[in-house]
Amino acid sequence: MEPNPTEDRGTPVNASVSATEPPEQDHFDAAISHVDSSYSSGVLAAKAAKGILYSVIETLGTLVGDPDLPEHARSGYQALLVSAEELRSRID
Repeated sequence: MEPNPTEDRGTPVNASVSATEPPEQDHFDAAISHVDSSYSSGVLAAKAAKGILYSVIETLGTLVGDPDLPEHARSGYQALLVSAEELRSRID
Protein backbone atom coordinates (compact mmCIF):
# COMPACT_ATOMS: atom_id res chain seq x y z
CA MET A 1 0.00 0.00 0.00
CA GLU A 2 1.43 3.31 -1.09
CA PRO A 3 1.26 6.25 1.34
CA ASN A 4 -1.17 8.96 0.33
CA PRO A 5 0.63 12.33 0.52
CA THR A 6 -2.71 14.20 0.60
CA GLU A 7 -3.99 12.17 3.54
CA ASP A 8 -4.31 14.09 6.79
CA ARG A 9 -2.02 12.38 9.27
CA GLY A 10 -3.30 14.38 12.24
CA THR A 11 -1.18 16.24 14.71
CA PRO A 12 2.56 15.63 14.41
CA VAL A 13 3.81 13.31 17.14
CA ASN A 14 6.14 15.84 18.70
CA ALA A 15 3.49 18.57 18.75
CA SER A 16 1.07 16.73 21.04
CA VAL A 17 3.47 14.97 23.40
CA SER A 18 5.29 16.81 26.12
CA ALA A 19 8.48 15.48 27.66
CA THR A 20 7.10 16.29 31.11
CA GLU A 21 3.66 14.70 30.68
CA PRO A 22 3.10 10.94 30.57
CA PRO A 23 1.27 9.47 27.56
CA GLU A 24 -2.51 9.25 27.66
CA GLN A 25 -3.83 6.10 29.31
CA ASP A 26 -6.42 5.76 26.53
CA HIS A 27 -3.62 5.16 24.02
CA PHE A 28 -2.27 2.21 26.02
CA ASP A 29 -5.77 0.81 26.47
CA ALA A 30 -6.39 1.09 22.73
CA ALA A 31 -3.07 -0.62 21.97
CA ILE A 32 -3.81 -3.53 24.30
CA SER A 33 -7.33 -3.90 22.89
CA HIS A 34 -6.01 -3.79 19.33
CA VAL A 35 -3.42 -6.50 20.02
CA ASP A 36 -6.09 -8.62 21.70
CA SER A 37 -8.58 -8.33 18.84
CA SER A 38 -5.92 -8.77 16.14
CA TYR A 39 -4.47 -11.85 17.81
CA SER A 40 -7.92 -13.34 18.50
CA SER A 41 -8.99 -12.89 14.88
CA GLY A 42 -5.78 -14.46 13.58
CA VAL A 43 -4.50 -11.30 11.92
CA LEU A 44 -1.53 -11.00 14.30
CA ALA A 45 0.89 -13.85 15.01
CA ALA A 46 1.54 -14.86 18.62
CA LYS A 47 5.20 -13.80 18.54
CA ALA A 48 4.32 -10.39 17.11
CA ALA A 49 1.59 -9.91 19.72
CA LYS A 50 3.98 -10.87 22.52
CA GLY A 51 6.63 -8.48 21.15
CA ILE A 52 4.21 -5.57 21.07
CA LEU A 53 2.94 -6.42 24.54
CA TYR A 54 6.51 -6.64 25.80
CA SER A 55 7.08 -3.04 24.73
CA VAL A 56 3.80 -1.87 26.22
CA ILE A 57 4.51 -3.68 29.51
CA GLU A 58 8.02 -2.23 29.74
CA THR A 59 6.74 1.28 29.08
CA LEU A 60 3.90 0.94 31.60
CA GLY A 61 6.32 -0.47 34.17
CA THR A 62 8.54 2.57 33.74
CA LEU A 63 5.59 4.90 34.16
CA VAL A 64 4.32 3.08 37.27
CA GLY A 65 7.80 3.31 38.79
CA ASP A 66 8.07 7.07 38.21
CA PRO A 67 8.19 8.74 41.64
CA ASP A 68 6.88 12.02 40.19
CA LEU A 69 3.71 10.45 38.77
CA PRO A 70 0.55 11.42 40.69
CA GLU A 71 -1.08 8.52 42.54
CA HIS A 72 -4.35 8.68 40.57
CA ALA A 73 -2.41 8.32 37.31
CA ARG A 74 -0.23 5.56 38.75
CA SER A 75 -3.28 3.44 39.62
CA GLY A 76 -4.61 3.80 36.06
CA TYR A 77 -1.28 2.75 34.54
CA GLN A 78 -1.05 -0.11 37.05
CA ALA A 79 -4.47 -1.42 35.92
CA LEU A 80 -3.35 -1.25 32.29
CA LEU A 81 -0.13 -3.07 33.19
CA VAL A 82 -2.11 -5.90 34.78
CA SER A 83 -4.37 -6.07 31.72
CA ALA A 84 -1.38 -6.29 29.35
CA GLU A 85 0.28 -8.96 31.50
CA GLU A 86 -2.94 -11.02 31.56
CA LEU A 87 -3.19 -10.84 27.76
CA ARG A 88 0.44 -11.88 27.41
CA SER A 89 -0.17 -14.90 29.66
CA ARG A 90 -3.25 -15.88 27.59
CA ILE A 91 -1.11 -15.77 24.43
CA ASP A 92 1.60 -17.94 26.01
